[in-house]
Amino acid sequence: MQSTNWAPEHSDALREYLAKGMSYSEIADAINAKFKTAYSRNAAIGRAKRMGLAGRNRPKDLPDHWPKRPPKTEQLRLHKLSERHAAEFMRPMPVFEIAQTVKLRCVPIVPRHLSLFDLEAGDCRYPYGGDEEGEAISFCGHPRRKGSSYCAPHFHLTRGPGIASERAAGTVSLRLVEAA
Repeated sequence: MQSTNWAPEHSDALREYLAKGMSYSEIADAINAKFKTAYSRNAAIGRAKRMGLAGRNRPKDLPDHWPKRPPKTEQLRLHKLSERHAAEFMRPMPVFEIAQTVKLRCVPIVPRHLSLFDLEAGDCRYPYGGDEEGEAISFCGHPRRKGSSYCAPHFHLTRGPGIASERAAGTVSLRLVEAA
């Protein structure tokens, strides 16, 4: 990457070539040939901007081979086009409705409320508590169902209604359980 510190004679040459109406690539080539440097077109543009020489007013008279600016009608047409499509990107504010209270499912079992350290290998790991800040979490502790981490009532509670193929086809949802 080239240093941004241009020698004063290089900056003077840039100013002179800009006054002659040369393009930035021509200016970079001329300065490189004259001073044996390796400035790029972008380096010349950047230096001209830092010197306050580049801007909207440059160049004042464009050579014939440069493309002309589009007419004002083209700019107006693009502006109207963007106004027409602006409504597609504006989404309406969602309307929130009051949700009905959900009846929680629970199981007719009294948990043993064991701590994590008191759980044995065959105990149900269905959690209770921990809803409030600092509240301890305890576990059901009844004998587990074979092939599950939960006892039979908690196993069925976590699976939801229907047979396995019906549950697999449905959407995943969280179920709240009321603490006993």
